[in-house]
Amino acid sequence: MAASPPRAAGPGPGPSTGPGPGPSPGPDRTVPWFPDATILGYPRIGPNRELKKALERYWAGGELDDLEAALESLRRATRARLAALGLPDDDAAIPSDFSAYDHVLDAAVTLGAIPPRFADVVGDDGRVGAEGYFALARGDGERPPLEMTKWLDTNYHYLVPEIGPETPLRFADDRVVREFLEAAADGATTRPALVGPVTFLLLSKPAADAPAGFHPLDRLDDAVAAYADLLHALGLAGAPWVQLDEPGLVSDTWDVPRDRVLAATTRAYGALAGDLTRPERPAIFLATGYGALGDALPVLAASAVEAVGLDLVSRALPPTPELAALAGKVVVAGVVDGRNVWRTDLETAVRTLRQVQDGLGPGARVAVTTSTSLLHVPHDVDREKRLGKRLRRWLAFADQKVGEVLTLAQALVDGPESVGAELAEDAAARTDRRGYPGVRVAAVRDAVAALTEADLTRAPYPERQAAQAARFDLPLLPTTTIGSFPQTRAIRRARTALRRGELDQDGYEAVMREEIEQVVRLQERLGLDVLVHGEPERNDMVQYFAELLDGFATTEHGWVQSYGSRCTRPPVLWGDVGRPAPMTVRWVGHAASLTDKPVKGMITGPVTTLAWSFVRDDQPLADTATQLALALRQEVADLQTAGIGIIQVDEPALRELVPLRRADKEAYLAWSVPAFKLATAVAAPDTQIHTHLCYSEFAVVLDAIDHLDADVTSIEAARSGMEILPAIHDRGFERAIGPGVYDIHSPRVPSVEAITDQLAAAVAAIPARQLWVNPDCGLKTRRYEEVVPALTNLVAAARAVRGSRATSR
Repeated sequence: MAASPPRAAGPGPGPSTGPGPGPSPGPDRTVPWFPDATILGYPRIGPNRELKKALERYWAGGELDDLEAALESLRRATRARLAALGLPDDDAAIPSDFSAYDHVLDAAVTLGAIPPRFADVVGDDGRVGAEGYFALARGDGERPPLEMTKWLDTNYHYLVPEIGPETPLRFADDRVVREFLEAAADGATTRPALVGPVTFLLLSKPAADAPAGFHPLDRLDDAVAAYADLLHALGLAGAPWVQLDEPGLVSDTWDVPRDRVLAATTRAYGALAGDLTRPERPAIFLATGYGALGDALPVLAASAVEAVGLDLVSRALPPTPELAALAGKVVVAGVVDGRNVWRTDLETAVRTLRQVQDGLGPGARVAVTTSTSLLHVPHDVDREKRLGKRLRRWLAFADQKVGEVLTLAQALVDGPESVGAELAEDAAARTDRRGYPGVRVAAVRDAVAALTEADLTRAPYPERQAAQAARFDLPLLPTTTIGSFPQTRAIRRARTALRRGELDQDGYEAVMREEIEQVVRLQERLGLDVLVHGEPERNDMVQYFAELLDGFATTEHGWVQSYGSRCTRPPVLWGDVGRPAPMTVRWVGHAASLTDKPVKGMITGPVTTLAWSFVRDDQPLADTATQLALALRQEVADLQTAGIGIIQVDEPALRELVPLRRADKEAYLAWSVPAFKLATAVAAPDTQIHTHLCYSEFAVVLDAIDHLDADVTSIEAARSGMEILPAIHDRGFERAIGPGVYDIHSPRVPSVEAITDQLAAAVAAIPARQLWVNPDCGLKTRRYEEVVPALTNLVAAARAVRGSRATSR
């Protein structure tokens, strides 16, 4: 079926196009109708994690045909669900944003941007097949995968393209077109959505062989030419609109000057939107999200793109003169939060939409959308029967947010009185939430008010270092792991049996104690120096604690994608935080009773718990962080009392929450660093505090990490090729550090030689007395068939380098 023809403007605030202060789309070009209501993206894992299951069946040896059929079925089910929720399926209201693994990897494959080490995965037609696609994502043999890091300031991980002067950049794979035609064959006109060229290059890293001073943005013209060919192909296929996501424009923290980013935007969209030699191209909806455009907004206003999206949840409205400059375009107002699960304040959102409309002036067109893709929230809150009807009433998952968008669009077109019942229900739910017991707890607030600077201060590091050296007889380059060991079928069966009532609590705990003993014995056989209990009792490093703390609720079906097939269920933090009882002491204490070696206690830190939860939106994040840190401080004190001398407080998300604007960074650090210190400063000088950061661009927050004042910091380094070592060396970092030497997010088993090379590089940059040897992250998602040989090689490499250091002295 061909795409629907351009529509005339229906009832609403104004026509879909026409003359105005912004640039005209050209005398021979008619802008197609843009829907009154849309979303920027939808969860792609499926309500029952269909994507995860299909991928893991394929990786376990399944058939490619079965995988492709499952992916096609999931795309069709998503389109049908969105249509059933009320988004029209005939006017590009439904985005086509599906990915089998990662949308940035998809963009790289679409452009043929494949590193030389994977040149053999590219077919004669320029396409990358499934085997090659997943090799890029997960590695194979001795070939490391693409680096993985966090998407802006979220807990979603994307794969980092590698771009050099000679990297192919062309329209190489037409998957985007094929998926549009797939929908068209089912009678739906979707809106293809993909990462825009400027953001794609900002997210990329220079290829290993790129000359000094090269930046992927140097390849802008080549990338834009490839996008132009893609738009041409979509136009020929009948696509009326294409969504190009440019969230990179909201950040000024890239490693290139801001004026260069703005100039690149002008150049890119001057070529893509201003080229009238290809009148059949789709109209361009340039979406942003994740923050305010700031000085990028006038750049977009001056371009010839037909629609611009604004995130109006993260920041206040742009000034009226800047809004007015957009009047010649469709302004797509993101007033429904795409990143958190609280229901939208509909009355405030209606007021914001009217302010946008007034700022644009008469005849301007406003549409309603989400602030970001709904990738970051679960599918449907109505499935969460265990949450209780009252809490569910306060929440909106992806499906409910679609409903909010439709309600707000109706209010904008037909007036607020047309949605009076919805506004009244929202106001009642909001009142109910404010007065509910547990939202505010006097004892918690009094304890926070009583804190002083002394509660954040430990003994000086030299004193601690001496006390810990006397307590622990550790060798040079001590070896350890980050905490978790593989979650076996036996563990999962026991957890399921407990939930179903088929196993009582005593029986469940017996299984966990047996698993802990097996993990301890394995670590002793491997020769690790500092052991962990393996965390078999933990379903997730955040959810576990949320289930034991007051103020949190956990979901049954609230899965969101972290990367690839990895999904998590972020807890909902709805009230003041308290700790009714110790949470980890008995498990870690059991492990410690089984061995003479030191055993680390393991706690998830306050910043990471907030970053990986859906946090209450009715008070400053700093206040919530302090409450949480105070509860975790009690846990650190109890572990210490139980004789646990090494305690790791994980903060893998410290980098994740760093604001996308430099001007906001100090305010963030002013509460995030004290929260960690509050949780850990109760430790005595001879108690060694560790922390861990993964996929966090350590160099970006090196000063902040220094101020955390942990005794040992372990960091992701293997997947990025030890790129952080120069920053650590230049900073003169004085405390102990463990740059990861084993990438646990890939099924590859690193050889002794590969780990030895990484350790040699670390020793060359950092004094050996400061170095620890550890994997990049926890081992929960790996299999023992991979973990045992990898850790065997890790210990062998550490001993080899340790021996060479002793010989050289």
